[in-house]
Amino acid sequence: MICYKCGQDAGWNDKCPVCGADLSLFKRAIRISNSYYNDGLQKAQMRNLSGAIISLRQSLKFYKYNIQARNLLGLIYYEMGEMVDALSEWVISANYQPDDNLAKKYIDQIHNNRNQLETINQTIKKYNQALTYCKQDGKDLAVIQLRKVLSLNPKLVKGHQLLALLYLEEGHLEKAKKSLRDAGRIDTDNTTTLRYLKEVNRRLKEKGGDKKKKNDDLISYQSGNETIIMPKRFRESSMWANLLYIIIGLVVGVAVTSFLVVPNIKNQAKQEAKQQLLSANDTISTNGQTINGLNDQIDSLKSQLEEEQNKNNGVAEQIASYEALLNAYVTYTSGDIVKTGEALEAINTNDLSDTAKQTYDTLNAAIADSYKEALYNQAYSSYSSGDYASAIPTFQKLVGLDESYRDGSAAYYLAQSFRKSGDVASATQYYQYVIDNYPGTEKARTSQNYINQQ
Repeated sequence: MICYKCGQDAGWNDKCPVCGADLSLFKRAIRISNSYYNDGLQKAQMRNLSGAIISLRQSLKFYKYNIQARNLLGLIYYEMGEMVDALSEWVISANYQPDDNLAKKYIDQIHNNRNQLETINQTIKKYNQALTYCKQDGKDLAVIQLRKVLSLNPKLVKGHQLLALLYLEEGHLEKAKKSLRDAGRIDTDNTTTLRYLKEVNRRLKEKGGDKKKKNDDLISYQSGNETIIMPKRFRESSMWANLLYIIIGLVVGVAVTSFLVVPNIKNQAKQEAKQQLLSANDTISTNGQTINGLNDQIDSLKSQLEEEQNKNNGVAEQIASYEALLNAYVTYTSGDIVKTGEALEAINTNDLSDTAKQTYDTLNAAIADSYKEALYNQAYSSYSSGDYASAIPTFQKLVGLDESYRDGSAAYYLAQSFRKSGDVASATQYYQYVIDNYPGTEKARTSQNYINQQ
């Protein structure tokens, strides 16, 4: 478990071993969050998606860094056709945990599929247009738009529910029932779906009772194992009468086709063409706005999460500086001057408080000369034994602290180490420093001889 105060691994202790923060309530919140996550997972496995959403939201309310709960919530939104909500949860998850997170895989799959992005945009636009038609009492146009929405995104639960509600208002009870069953296959225990379905069944039952009327014009009798049903008044027609009936039927059929069917087909074709033209105009005018709005929303979420991530990184750097100061103090008390100096070099004093800076300055002043001497002895020992690979970085660290240490001896032996290791260019640089700053000395004359040889 990561401590909420200092960001260090605190195990499952009631108090943080690093900063001493009380973690008992924090542990309880995590346990409650995991309990809600398990409940949401069970409901999702039973396709009770709306119930799973409620449980997972409760889980994130107690612990917003529950990555498994957030990723599962995004998957449920995706399964219900809510693409934007799914992307929002996955973007937040990826920023909270950048490494080893399935949310990045989900986001990449959507972003790399241009067809799917276009489908998302069309779905949002057409669903919003359908809502506008409903508000304007254009129910027929709303039904057409919702059919297009569901052809693009058949898992959009709220699209099935709205279409069923429109069918219910128009009295198309069987169509409404079919739409609600489609929604129920996606989310089994959605309360809105069940409420609409109960109302549809009630109306179907009332309608069915009105049709149960006895037909007094029919009689029936039993012939062997078969029941024969026939009109009470029946007479056998002659061949000429049958022929006359056929001719009359053909004439009536032609008349109905000419005066009713054909004009109706033409009017229907004109209406469909008009609707297609309106749909095309809507697509051209709103498609760009929808895409820009979606991209702006994603960019805003990313900016917010990047800002929070930067704050977290700043806290981590501050913690690292305090850890280095603590290590420096421990190594100083144990007498290891070299490790104390290395620990002090790793500290960014801008991250320290005033009190911590005083401790840093005290330690730095206490070991400054001893640290340089220890570095010199360590580097010279490596140089004397021919271990130039070890001598060079140590001499470089010493020269970086004090280039004139021991009247240029550190710089001189650094040049010697470079030359003997084969790096003549680097050696020449430090030979020249000795010549310029310590003329007339044995080190300067030796340095000049080596430069002349080159």
